[in-house]
Amino acid sequence: MPITQTNRQISVKGPLAPDVLLFRSMRGHDRLSDLSEYRVELLSEKKDIKFGDVLGKPMTIELKLQDGGAREFNGIVAGFSSTGGFGKFTSYHAVLRPWLWLLSRSSDCRIFQEKSVLDIVKDVFEKPVYAGLPDFNVGYLEKTYPTLEYCVQYRETDLNFVTRLLEHAGIYFYFKHANGKHTMVLADSYGAHTPAAGYESIKFATDGRRDEFGDERISSWVTAGEIQSGSFEMNDFDFDKASASSSGALTVKSSIPAAFDQPEYQQYDYPGGYLLAASGRDIAGARMESLHGQCEQNTASSNARGLVAGALFGLTEHPVESLNRDYLLIDVDYRLASDDYESTGGYGADKLFECSFRAIGKEHRFHPMRRVAKPHVQGPQTAMVVGKAGEEIWTDKYGRVKVQFHWDRVGKSDEKSSCWVRVSQSWAGKAWGGMFVPRIGMEVIVEFLEGDPDRPLITGCVYNSDSMPPYELPAHQTRSTMKSNSSKGGVGFNEIRFEDKKDAEEIFIQAQKDYNRVVKHDDTLKVGFLADEPGSQTIEIKKDQKLEVGNDQTVHIIKNQKEDIDGTHAMKIGKTSVIEAATSIELKVGGSSILIEPAKITLKSTQIAIEGSATVEVKGAMVEIKGTPVKIN
Repeated sequence: MPITQTNRQISVKGPLAPDVLLFRSMRGHDRLSDLSEYRVELLSEKKDIKFGDVLGKPMTIELKLQDGGAREFNGIVAGFSSTGGFGKFTSYHAVLRPWLWLLSRSSDCRIFQEKSVLDIVKDVFEKPVYAGLPDFNVGYLEKTYPTLEYCVQYRETDLNFVTRLLEHAGIYFYFKHANGKHTMVLADSYGAHTPAAGYESIKFATDGRRDEFGDERISSWVTAGEIQSGSFEMNDFDFDKASASSSGALTVKSSIPAAFDQPEYQQYDYPGGYLLAASGRDIAGARMESLHGQCEQNTASSNARGLVAGALFGLTEHPVESLNRDYLLIDVDYRLASDDYESTGGYGADKLFECSFRAIGKEHRFHPMRRVAKPHVQGPQTAMVVGKAGEEIWTDKYGRVKVQFHWDRVGKSDEKSSCWVRVSQSWAGKAWGGMFVPRIGMEVIVEFLEGDPDRPLITGCVYNSDSMPPYELPAHQTRSTMKSNSSKGGVGFNEIRFEDKKDAEEIFIQAQKDYNRVVKHDDTLKVGFLADEPGSQTIEIKKDQKLEVGNDQTVHIIKNQKEDIDGTHAMKIGKTSVIEAATSIELKVGGSSILIEPAKITLKSTQIAIEGSATVEVKGAMVEIKGTPVKIN
């Protein structure tokens, strides 16, 4: 006759037909903010169970309770093995873990923007690979959680990412098992905890054996105290509120009176990972409460079958009266064993179920210690500058840009690919300094403040096969340049170029359109001062030139000066004009001329007219007039 589990205290329900797998024993644990794990020894009359029929499927261990009900230990079969013979049976070993454990099988690099912690967690749970698995309850959360501008999952498993986000926010979780499934309960206060039905209070006793439906009691209790920090302080910096941040506006502190007579030891951390003081206070409070929860630890043993991590219970009848109060179970280790299937001998009620647990007094708020490390970006990496379609430059008032990281599989290389990323400049003062905005298509070097993937900073640009240097290398290896590109369209450029090739040194400046130069004091220009090769200056102006001198102008020419004017030359002088020459001054118009020499002035022309509207005076020691004829009227 086939063996059945009917009427047994412990039974197994799984993906196979009823009673194909029989329960033998189990060791396992439940912990707040940690994964449950149940290691189950199973028996079967079937010798060739296929792993594919079991792995990844739900399995439930059902334990009957004293009141006639039952509790469940449910999980996904994460591991399954055949361990040999056991009498007429084949022995199997199954490892049950919660559905959340499956998130450890997937890793990713992914960017989340403008989402709260809960929104991000839900997004991860909704990945297609987990379809139908996640069962979670956020209804017990009492706090509201701010929107995060930018949050990165970087080279970490989905499990690591989700749990570290929850830890940072001060959210913890546990699992409720019922109806052949388990539900992840998210919590941030005691409002998420209730006693297990029928186990609202448990007596303390150390007296002998109980039959299988005898009294369930706590048989040992150890209380330990530990000195912990009394305050937790954090700070951060928000460049968008720089002065306020530098003045301590983001400094937050949380304190809880010490459980024992001790100084207030303080922990301080930076950066806190927040941009609002209110968010910082919540984070600091959660971290302080996680520390304070360690100041008292209670460990105990019991045969009470309803004890489960996340449940409340009251201890009664302990000889130390101060211990008779309410507690929260934070972790429970289980040991279950069934009667032997091939003999009438049994383990008895004492051996069917045993557990040891840790609990904290309900007066202590529980928050998880931060155990999951945030990924640290090892050194700089590069990314491509991106932006809105149709634009060549996409920036904001700070000169920040958007980038597409090479590891980002979700981004569309558009203005939504990343947060605004600050760009390091050579100088950055109050309305002064340097400013070069990386343009769409450029490859930039990105570093991360303290290695934090959530805090990128662009520190430079690099060339690649799509964006080559402005001059061919190594042919122009002595040439250094700062060359821009006209936008939009890219048909022109501004440039400052340096040529350092020996005997061909040059500084070249091009303004694609206008060139405006302002000198507020002296301006000195020296040309041609090479001793072995004096140089010249050439100025070519295609249109007009205007020169305005506010005071005096002095021009000194060592040798000759020549001016060629194809049109008209007009000169207007407000007061006096003096032209002085050592040898002569000659004015010519066609065949007419005026020659001024040190000893005489000669006027030559076909006709010379001297006309004075009032008086003409000719005066000299001797006046000679020659002509044929000479007319004097």
